[in-house]
Amino acid sequence: MGYMQSDLVKQFQDVINVFDPCIDDYLYIMDAKNDYFFISPNAVARFNISENYFYHVLENLEKLVYPEDYDLLKKDLELLLSGVKDFHNLQYRWMDCDGEPVWINCRGKILCDEAGTPEYLIGCINEIGRKQKADNVSGLLGESSLQNEFNQKAGATLNGFLLRLGIDNFKEINENRGMDYGDMILRRTAESIAAVIHPNQMLYKVVADEFVVVDLDGGRVEDAIELYRRIQDRIDQFIEDNGYEVFYTFSAGILDFSAVEDHTYYKIMQYTEFSLNEAKSGGKNKYYVFDEKDYRAFQRKKALIHMMRQSVNHGFTGFDAYFQPIIDINENCLFSAETLLRYHTPETGWITPFEFIPLLEESNLIIPVGRWILDKAMDACSKIQKVIPHFRVSVNLSYVQVLKSNVLEEILTGIHKYNLEPGSILIELTESGFLESNAYFMDFCNGLQEHGIPLALDDFGTGYSNFHYLYNLNPSTIKIDRSFTLKALNNPYEYNLLQHMVDMTHGIDLKLCIEGIETKQELNKICEMKPDYIQGYYFGKPCPLEKFMEDFVTKK
Repeated sequence: MGYMQSDLVKQFQDVINVFDPCIDDYLYIMDAKNDYFFISPNAVARFNISENYFYHVLENLEKLVYPEDYDLLKKDLELLLSGVKDFHNLQYRWMDCDGEPVWINCRGKILCDEAGTPEYLIGCINEIGRKQKADNVSGLLGESSLQNEFNQKAGATLNGFLLRLGIDNFKEINENRGMDYGDMILRRTAESIAAVIHPNQMLYKVVADEFVVVDLDGGRVEDAIELYRRIQDRIDQFIEDNGYEVFYTFSAGILDFSAVEDHTYYKIMQYTEFSLNEAKSGGKNKYYVFDEKDYRAFQRKKALIHMMRQSVNHGFTGFDAYFQPIIDINENCLFSAETLLRYHTPETGWITPFEFIPLLEESNLIIPVGRWILDKAMDACSKIQKVIPHFRVSVNLSYVQVLKSNVLEEILTGIHKYNLEPGSILIELTESGFLESNAYFMDFCNGLQEHGIPLALDDFGTGYSNFHYLYNLNPSTIKIDRSFTLKALNNPYEYNLLQHMVDMTHGIDLKLCIEGIETKQELNKICEMKPDYIQGYYFGKPCPLEKFMEDFVTKK
């Protein structure tokens, strides 16, 4: 009897081996009595297994199955092998070769021996998250077929281009007209594209509203652009024939295969996704040709955001709070300090604020980092006030903090935590980053005023330069950026303009701080205007709190 069982397993293994090259699914047999498992050989290339057979089934499945799903599988197998049920039908996850979870549907039938004891589980596993090979809505082959096309040409040098097309704001069509109407648009769009491509070009439907045209016959970038224009014209004609019931446009990413060395499917799709996103972010209804330099900048941007997110999650490692002195020019003494955020890593060295701060804002990491630097500023102010009682510290806030977090509450909490007077903290806002008509912004500014927290309008003259800001925002101080200062130092007209700004500021009882003073000559010329405060390298560069204390606070 034992011989017959082994023979049955062998026969079924032979059947699996025959069907393995013919199907995408995975056939399997589990021998319960001998604790043995055999699966289609192509599963080795897909899942986290080194061989397509193994003993000690539960022990090895525990290594293969996504941890959160193992108990679910184990319980179901126990019911099958105890005879409580005779059919296995379970949706759960296996781990692929890269350690990522893959959803599968595993079905199988229990075969019992003559005594009615469960002996074998024979069945099939199919991926329920696998990308479709074809799209029934558009009538085109899908992304899986596109991937197969590139896999068949693995190692070959491709000559031609890939045009990736995306419908702009397709979500709005579905929302406004319904899914059925959206499907109709996809079908007619596919027909429009198919009508203008050459016989040697292939068309695929990828993602929800994107199409790919592949030219492997030596097409140039110019040909891709011309094809994009023909597609635009064809879509415009469809929109007109449809009575302008809906209007939509296309953006396109173009990849010249000769412009890149890596022609694997994965990299090609990365390059074209980047290119399409560049076209859309550039205003939509336009094309973008892949450029390696732009892509490297994009990769650096992603890497920096990742590093900064890691820093935030590890106690803000890599971020530093620096302080730069601000001098009361009339009293010729230290008045305050501006808190400045710095970032560096062992891999990249120091990253300039001009590069990393926009990335913090884009990723919303400015919210936790801004909270951290605010706390550092108040802590520093508390320490310095033990030596200079009326000292105050200024902190720059991002418009993202104001619009997406309760930063006013954070300021008030910090003031209470460090036992500070509200006037000890000066909030700096960049003029060009805000619109005074925004309700959140105006509520924030009003909240500062109600709690006696002074506001400074930073980089005045470099943004909108609308003087009605002075009335609507009611700042206590205006700060003039170094770029404006340099113009004034080198151009009589700009100098007179700055002088008028100083006079106007004093005329409405505001204070004025001029930034960027680096030499004695610059200081003397600017002092003729009689500003209130001076900031710049001439007095001191931004530095850590310890050095600031040593050089400007405790120094005799």
